[in-house]
Amino acid sequence: MCPTPTQLAALLEQCRHARYVWNLALEQWSMWTRDKGSAPDFTEQCRQLTEARAVFGWLRAGSQTVQQQALRDFDQAVKNFYGGTHRRPTWRKAALHEGFRIVGPQAGRVEQLNRKWARVLVPKVGWVRFRLSRPIPEAKSYRVTRDRVGRWHLAFAVVPEPIPVPGTGQVVGVDRGVTVSAALSTGELLTCPGLSETDHVRLKNLQRRLARCRRGSKRRQRVKVRIAKLFARARDRRKDWVEKTSTNLARRFDVIRVEDLRVAQMTRRPKPKADPERAGGHLPNRRRAKAGLNRGILANGWGLLVQRLEHKAPGRIERINPAYTSQTCSICGHCAPENRQSQAVFRCAACGHRAHADVNAAVNIAAGRAVSARRETPGRVSPKREPQHATSA
Repeated sequence: MCPTPTQLAALLEQCRHARYVWNLALEQWSMWTRDKGSAPDFTEQCRQLTEARAVFGWLRAGSQTVQQQALRDFDQAVKNFYGGTHRRPTWRKAALHEGFRIVGPQAGRVEQLNRKWARVLVPKVGWVRFRLSRPIPEAKSYRVTRDRVGRWHLAFAVVPEPIPVPGTGQVVGVDRGVTVSAALSTGELLTCPGLSETDHVRLKNLQRRLARCRRGSKRRQRVKVRIAKLFARARDRRKDWVEKTSTNLARRFDVIRVEDLRVAQMTRRPKPKADPERAGGHLPNRRRAKAGLNRGILANGWGLLVQRLEHKAPGRIERINPAYTSQTCSICGHCAPENRQSQAVFRCAACGHRAHADVNAAVNIAAGRAVSARRETPGRVSPKREPQHATSA
């Protein structure tokens, strides 16, 4: 979106109203206890919003649709939390959560100006021009958002049609990693692009400059914007790679098998231990290592890749138990920790099969070989025993 300076101030005002209503509803829901009965629902909160708009003029100056949709979003967030699919709703902060949603007949006030440009009538703002990245769909709602860099985006709430099945009968396994973002069972190694070496040097210099800036100064704000632009560039590259990779996989293969990984739990901050000396290491070093691993997982888009695959190829994504897929030979089925000699080298101790470690794991995923690939439950092979060979299921 390309708002004018006047429209920019009006959009920010709408974002402040939506954020204020969300935080007010969150505070009301958090203070409610069991002895007070159930918390106010969406209908009751809308009635309270109408009373508040009659009292406060600055709230009445905003769009009622924007404020009601903030309550609707919060109500859906609470339902998702109780349903166990999402985490607890959190506070929305300025310059971090900037956006609002428009629904109903007002969402249909969109006009296409030419092949590249169109305009939308935002309530209390006016006609705002935006650049088209795809044809304008028939949507009943849209969302206006602003990222940390200051870019405004307009997203229409439309579920696109899934990619049709190619009908080739091919099955592919996808092994996600940190060094290799996605290894396919066909032998392809895909790497998610991120910041270049020059960008890393520039980021380090900006972070050092940020540490020397005084808090609350304009110079510190300018440096933070420059750092945000670098991270936004890496995020845009990652999203572009995920979209292209997921579309390519959905068009080539009938069934796509991935590891059933809980990325949110894997990237959580490690819990502090009661006695760091007894744990066998220094706790700050452990935290730094875990933070580096978390950054590597998030930078490779593990969760986003599977999410987009499920959107584009619904019903064709199968999740496989990831247990021992990297230690099991894809030829003879022998499972032992010493099979994987390094991050990229896999050599079976039983049959001598050599392959790229990630590709070998992807072949096991494609065949559904996790625990079901062995007749007995796989585990660590004792060095005193002879390795047992397993047949493929």
